[in-house]
Amino acid sequence: MRNSFFPVVTVLGFAVALFSVAFLVPLTYAFITNEPTLEAFATGFLITFSVGVGSHLLTRRFKRELQPRDGFLLVSMVWAGLPAFSTIPMTIFFPDLSFTDAYFEMVSALTTTGATVLTGLDDMPASINIWRSLLAWMGGMGILVLAVAILPLLGVGGSQVFKAETPGPMKDSKLTPRITETAKSLYLVYFVLSLACAISYKLAGMTWLDAFMHSGTTMSLSGFSSHDASYAYFDSAAVEMVAVTFMLIAGINFSIHFLAWRGKSFRPYSNCPEAKWFLLLMFAAVLFITVYLLAHQQYTTFSEAFRYSLFNVVSVATTTGFANTDYGQWPLFAPLLMIFLSIFATAAGSTGGGIKMLRAVILFQHAVGELSRILHPRAVNPVRIRGSAVNSQVISGVLAFMLMYGMSIILITMIQMFTGLEPIAALTGTIAMINCLGPALGELGPASNFAGLGDFQTWVYSFAMLLGRLEMFTILVLFTPAFWRK
Repeated sequence: MRNSFFPVVTVLGFAVALFSVAFLVPLTYAFITNEPTLEAFATGFLITFSVGVGSHLLTRRFKRELQPRDGFLLVSMVWAGLPAFSTIPMTIFFPDLSFTDAYFEMVSALTTTGATVLTGLDDMPASINIWRSLLAWMGGMGILVLAVAILPLLGVGGSQVFKAETPGPMKDSKLTPRITETAKSLYLVYFVLSLACAISYKLAGMTWLDAFMHSGTTMSLSGFSSHDASYAYFDSAAVEMVAVTFMLIAGINFSIHFLAWRGKSFRPYSNCPEAKWFLLLMFAAVLFITVYLLAHQQYTTFSEAFRYSLFNVVSVATTTGFANTDYGQWPLFAPLLMIFLSIFATAAGSTGGGIKMLRAVILFQHAVGELSRILHPRAVNPVRIRGSAVNSQVISGVLAFMLMYGMSIILITMIQMFTGLEPIAALTGTIAMINCLGPALGELGPASNFAGLGDFQTWVYSFAMLLGRLEMFTILVLFTPAFWRK
């Protein structure tokens, strides 16, 4: 048991200790501005750092190269464990906030879901909202993708962690020869785009504090805001256009951004099938829902309908979850279509959730090929991405993923309905949690939050967020007997 578990604990301890540094950001702000959250964040830092360092030191003699199953176990433990440490300042500062709700809030932040149980965000200490947005920003590219840049210093390989953590069906492609350099390259692009987003928000009229917080939740596609009214608080077309621009950027594979930056060319975008389908889908969906809202007299002018359609369609489809109006009051077809788009709109390698556009393209081509084989049994129609045939193992993995994805939605929806959640909220809430979208419809719509859920319902949705963020198999493989056999 020691030989199989302790090497994972060694790296887990280092990851927890590394994560404790994040507490210093809101802690420093609280110290400078003399906010009452200072003690809460200081306690969170000390406990997290002590547990992380202690776990690492006690088990470091068992250090060895990580195997594939170690990578899955480590990623699952980190993503399930770090939200627990993140709750420490929340439960200290909000004594009435239960651990269940605090854990949900922190899972929502780290998985970039953006669902919240908190109200009165405008009146909270800024350090609390900084903490929420910082966790969302870190979760956007994945905490462990950052950690693999440092794992070689521990004498363990980072490739298995990277594969378990990175979303998308084709995990073996690298931007650079070494996995560590790949992680650094992705974070460099992520950081530069986040900074550009913050500056753009400031120029559009936000305060510097709001600009930095919302840049983190925009580039991570998490949808957290420091205001209860979300983007309706700003009521600014300029601010919304900045959000739309960077949500679209974040919905594209960050590898493509890196290749375009390194080659000083837009050619990688034109050569990427996901980027083209993603942008075309967004354009068509926005135009369609604009016309639909006008036809149903939701708005009286094209410009007004287009403004609200553009922002909310892009926000929901990219699994961000910002809102500048209560789109739950629109004719039901429109928000349902938007939530449906969140299932597959964003690209693999983006910060978005859902099954990813690449899987949708592979499935579509595979289905067309099967139809062709019915008419022409001897025809050979391989699935092709960027001109190259897709390995049959990848196609098999996509089909298996879709089966697990569909089964998870059905099962969790039925569980939530059994516990008393009304059907439209149960279904759209489950889709929103697994897609890491955030707001759903009905009693979980954009004008409300998740505070009304019971404890069991909240834990089920916390698990659903982790399941969706780690793309099913990373967690579900832990429940197979074969995983625990020697």
